[in-house]
Amino acid sequence: MSALARAGPDGGPAAPPLTWPAQAGRAGSSAGRAGGAPQRSPGTMAAAAASPCAEPAGRNKPDNTAFTQQRLPAWQPLLSAGTALPLFFCVGLACLALGLGLHFSSGSIRELELDYTGAPGSGHSCSRCANASRAAGAGAGACTCSLRFELPERFPGPVCLYYQLSNYYQNHRRYSVSRDNRQLSGDAAGLRSPATECSPFQTDPRGVPIAPCGAIANSRFNDTFALYHLANGTFHRVPLDNRGISWWTDSNIKFSNPALVNGTLEATFKGTAKPPNWPQAAYLLDSNPNNTGFINEDFIVWMRIAALPTFRKLYRRVREGNFSSGLPQGTYCLNITYNYPVLSFQGTKKVIFSTVSWMGGKNPFLGIVYLVFGSACILTGFVMLAVHIKFQQQNQMDVE
Repeated sequence: MSALARAGPDGGPAAPPLTWPAQAGRAGSSAGRAGGAPQRSPGTMAAAAASPCAEPAGRNKPDNTAFTQQRLPAWQPLLSAGTALPLFFCVGLACLALGLGLHFSSGSIRELELDYTGAPGSGHSCSRCANASRAAGAGAGACTCSLRFELPERFPGPVCLYYQLSNYYQNHRRYSVSRDNRQLSGDAAGLRSPATECSPFQTDPRGVPIAPCGAIANSRFNDTFALYHLANGTFHRVPLDNRGISWWTDSNIKFSNPALVNGTLEATFKGTAKPPNWPQAAYLLDSNPNNTGFINEDFIVWMRIAALPTFRKLYRRVREGNFSSGLPQGTYCLNITYNYPVLSFQGTKKVIFSTVSWMGGKNPFLGIVYLVFGSACILTGFVMLAVHIKFQQQNQMDVE
């Protein structure tokens, strides 16, 4: 054996001696295992720098603009007692003034509510109709009843006539989505193939598409009212105006009848079925061609669902003929065609006569909110002023 050879641990020939590059690599590996950073040879680093996959320097650097480099001019208010206190007092006084205006304006609005639910045992004149509608359901025939009442004071015009329902959850999710907006906008394809959201009021048992489809349209409010005023021993009919009772965006943008076929709306709706609870088809809602079908004002008002279980919707306005200036004090009679059942879900029905002001209908809550917020702002301002004066005096004493 050569003199340079050495014996291995097991007595066999030893491995050949390492050259310098191999020794450097093994030393680097040992240092890495010992917890230090592994050493890279100059050749390895040069190869990594020349690799096409290497990230170019400054590639993720934002653009040199005032926005990305945050060099835009800015203004930060320095709040002090001289700026914060006047702000609180001014906001508080403004809210108090607005709240007082809303409160007195709401208080000047006159309202008269008439309940005509006709619950059993109430002795109401509409109890007979309520019991009949409860027994027969939506398929009950028309039943009429009347309410005679006194108007204690004059209601200046225009006077609005509302109907109000309670315990009626139009905001229920499945109910609120049960409609086809494409169909209601007058699209011919939507008329023949209603949306699946309308189910189970999408088609009738024969598979004929329903127009208008959905639970909202099927449950349309269909009570009707006629108002009479007693003068000189005779009841005179009060004209009720149904024009413009819906939102402008609804009647002019969202709702539209399909294109006429052979010049008639009846031919357009041919091949469709009416909703199950409707006594007649949509094109027979009104004799006025500009107020029938999907553009019927009462239908459009009903299709705008309410957010709360007790809600009122505009039915008519009193602003024509001898009553254009309002309803005079006296005796009135309201004839009601009782069609809509509410006793099955423990609901109630009311008729409301109301005047309006610059703020709309009666809403005392809005004025109260402004009054409370304005009072809170002024109270906070006085508290901050007291704290400011107290600590200002202490600072002056410390300085002296």
